[in-house]
Amino acid sequence: MTASRDLDIVVYGATGFVGRLTAAYLAAHLPTGVAVGLAGRSAERLEKVRAELGTDWPLIEADSDDPVSLASLARATRVVISTVGPYAKYGLPLVEACAEAGTDYVDLTGEVLFHRESIDRFDDVARRTGARIVHSCGFDSIPSDLGVHALFRAAEADDAGALTDTTFVLTSLRGGVSGGTIDSLRLQLDAVRKDSAARKIAARPYSLSPDPAQEPDLGRQNDFAMVDGKSIAPELSGWKAPFVMASYNTRVVRRSNALTGWAYGKKFAYREVMSVGSSAFSPVLAGLVAAGSGALAAGLAFPPTRFLLDKVLPAPGEGPSEKTRESGHFTVDLYTTTESGARYTARFAAQGDPGYKATAVMLAESALSLASGGSALHAGGGVLTPAVAFGDVLTERLRDAGFEISARRLP
Repeated sequence: MTASRDLDIVVYGATGFVGRLTAAYLAAHLPTGVAVGLAGRSAERLEKVRAELGTDWPLIEADSDDPVSLASLARATRVVISTVGPYAKYGLPLVEACAEAGTDYVDLTGEVLFHRESIDRFDDVARRTGARIVHSCGFDSIPSDLGVHALFRAAEADDAGALTDTTFVLTSLRGGVSGGTIDSLRLQLDAVRKDSAARKIAARPYSLSPDPAQEPDLGRQNDFAMVDGKSIAPELSGWKAPFVMASYNTRVVRRSNALTGWAYGKKFAYREVMSVGSSAFSPVLAGLVAAGSGALAAGLAFPPTRFLLDKVLPAPGEGPSEKTRESGHFTVDLYTTTESGARYTARFAAQGDPGYKATAVMLAESALSLASGGSALHAGGGVLTPAVAFGDVLTERLRDAGFEISARRLP
């Protein structure tokens, strides 16, 4: 493989569970003229994946412990897809290689500490070289980021004013938690337990913003809200529990607002919750969900209980059966009110297990957006968010892939 960028997209981590799913999606949906390669530590395992896919794609041996191999990988392609996590442990050397080479990059991270370090170390480099470094291109955080983007576009088309109070509601979900997500949670809990600076970053509502000091109304953001549905929209009933990934996704959405010069509005406040039904017991259920999420985090942070949890939680690289992946689904409804008092709702929904099948589609289509999105994409480099980097281009690609992404004004 030479440094002439013979390839448009390389899947790094192609022998892992999500890497194989992403490569399989590309093999089935690749536009004419887009050249793809597979990368990972083992040529033998890569050859097996290639044979399963029935392609003749080039193979690249690369390892996160070998900067020379990562630099060669980055110079060989226009876009790198990374599925190798936990990203705080394995991800930064590849981000560095892509930023230095001017190579676009997408991944699946939901790790706020990794994301913050990527911004601090490589945003300026990527701006200089034109590399678009786009983290969180799966279930974390595309439904959040593109869902709010859809609300913004609808309000903008009506000239209805800037967004104010905005809420993501996970209305329905069927699917499992990946072993990689659990492993990332373990690593981040270890970091915040040992390092007070890391604890402050993890707790700060604007921890991913370009300049948190410039953000308005810091006290208005609540990432652990348990709220009555009526306070979100009059038509919603039942109490809503905190969404387990709210403390990450909200920061990504707030970064999108800041990167666009606060296009959503200086009074934009954002939170994420999940539905637990609308019965009289919903306050109790919401409280139990909140307590359960806290108990899982506490259990993983405490060595004796972590040992027991590790016996039952999925391990990195594990994933559900094809039947389970196909039968999964998710629906997210978002609500906002603009400065003029207009109300809007958006829906972001897809068939397929959110952490596996749907995530593989979102990740692959993110890379294809960069490889073939043309002038409609964000023109400059830097550590960007999905809404800023892809915007309407990815929205349309996902609609074509069968996702429902819509927004409308409410009466």
